[in-house]
This record gives sequence, C-alpha cells and structure tokens, in this order.
Amino acid sequence: MSKSVLDVKGLTKKYDDITAVDDISFSINKGQCFGLLGPNGAGKTTTIEIMEGIIAPSSGRIYYYDQPMKADISQQIGIQFQHTALQDFLTVKETLDLFTAFYTRTLSHQTLIDLCDLTEFLHRDNRLLSGGQRQRLLLALALINDPDIVFLDEPTTGLDPQARRNFWQLIENIKEKGKTIILTTHYMDEAEQLCDEVVIMDKGKIIESGCPEQLLAKHFTEVFIYLPLTELPQSLVGKCQWKVVGERVEITTDQVEQTLSTLIAAQVSLEGLHVKSANLDDLFLKLTGHSLRE
Repeated sequence: MSKSVLDVKGLTKKYDDITAVDDISFSINKGQCFGLLGPNGAGKTTTIEIMEGIIAPSSGRIYYYDQPMKADISQQIGIQFQHTALQDFLTVKETLDLFTAFYTRTLSHQTLIDLCDLTEFLHRDNRLLSGGQRQRLLLALALINDPDIVFLDEPTTGLDPQARRNFWQLIENIKEKGKTIILTTHYMDEAEQLCDEVVIMDKGKIIESGCPEQLLAKHFTEVFIYLPLTELPQSLVGKCQWKVVGERVEITTDQVEQTLSTLIAAQVSLEGLHVKSANLDDLFLKLTGHSLRE
C-alpha cells in the first residue's frame, strides 16, 4: 500500500508560448512537512495552484490517496494563502463562525483556538490584529475543515523574527496531529527547520529533491568563513580559496582549524569573523548561479 497522500505525475502547464511547469513529478508522504522551493518565476506557485484545484494543468495528473483529484478537493484540504482579505468589522471569533459555514465538516472552535493560540485576541476586530496574530488566524481558517493536507504559502513573510519562530512552533504542533503540510517559503532557515523533504524548482523544472540535510551533505563538504572586507596578505594567495562578497571576504574551506591557523600565522585580524555551514540558499546558488531570494 502506498504511503503517499499526494502524487504529482508528469505535470505541465503552458501559457501560450510560456511553459510555467515543465513535466514534473514527485510524491508527498503522510505526516511530512514538504517544501516546494524556488525563486519567483520558478513555477512553484503554478504547481501549488494546480495541486489545490484552483487552475487546471495542460497535462499530467494529481492523485490524492492514489485517486485522481476530484472537483470537491477544497472540502478536503486547507489553504493559507500568502494574501488573504479578512472581512472588516468582524472579530476573530465572528470570522471563525463565518468560515465554519463554508464546510460540511469542521473542527470545534475551541480546538482551533487552542491549536493556533487565539485566546488573547479572540474578541478583537480583524483590523487591529498584528502581523503574527493575523497569520495565526489565517492558519486557523486553513484548519477549520479538519483537512489531512494543509497548504501554507509564504506564511511568515513580513513577520518579525520572534513571530516567525512562534509560527514555526504552531506548524510543528500541527504536524504532531498527523497533518501533512506543503510549504512554500523564501526563508531557507525556515525550510531547513520545518521540512522533511524539499523539491527545488527553477524555470519550471525540478533541479533537486530530497531531505535538506542529505542534499547539503551531497553537495557540500566545506564551510564558509567570513571576515570584514580587507586585503588579504599576498602570502595567503594560493593557500586559501577566497573571494569578495559585498563588504566581506568569503573563504571556502573543508579544514576550518587549519585555515584559521593559517590566518593567525599571517597576522590577519579575526575580529568580526563568522563561520557558516552551507544552507539551501547556498545550494540553489551552486546549482543555478543565483539566489533563491532574488
């Protein structure tokens, strides 16, 4: 028996002479947080909208639990769009009441309030919500029909770091309930923190896929050492692989201790030094020549 809850097979979407999605296939397993990553124009939004039943593909099929996607899929999935207009002059509680009326099966309001931490602003007008509070309400609305699969489209865009991390915890709590989460994000730390599997797209095609940790181990053995922009001594030329990145010197090495010893021996100041392992943005830059966030 297949353990996948969603299968994308040979998916293609064309607009006149533009191919937005070019014959892609992947599977998503139950209980995963699955990340669909790529820069603007990569085709991920089009892919997601086809999976949500919003637009039709030019060719290919979407299967939910080994069955072709049906027209009533909206009753079975939850969607948190990146931009959602909430009705003015309604409180959070009244908004939950409104959206409950749209579905035949719903979670209790108390379950949603507890799961998404809505208690402190339950009776507040939607217009007065902070960015983090608004996103928590939108997450509750995505869960209101008790879906097995939840789509989250750039859910933490515009949030401050603390609100983002609070939202991550909510997503982890939802995963513990056995929900399958499909996440699009431009924050690579978010994808590495939350995603069990990722697909990286560029120009409508899948260029890499797998577990984030395994992908990074596959493509990188080195780490990056950053120093404030300065002229490295001539004695280091040929001993270190380095380049200028913005206002910093970036040294790439797979022997950190030896490289630091070399810098110290050359009397290079280590003030402001920063050591960083490769992340998914570095991977995308390596594969395509440009950043995921461009």
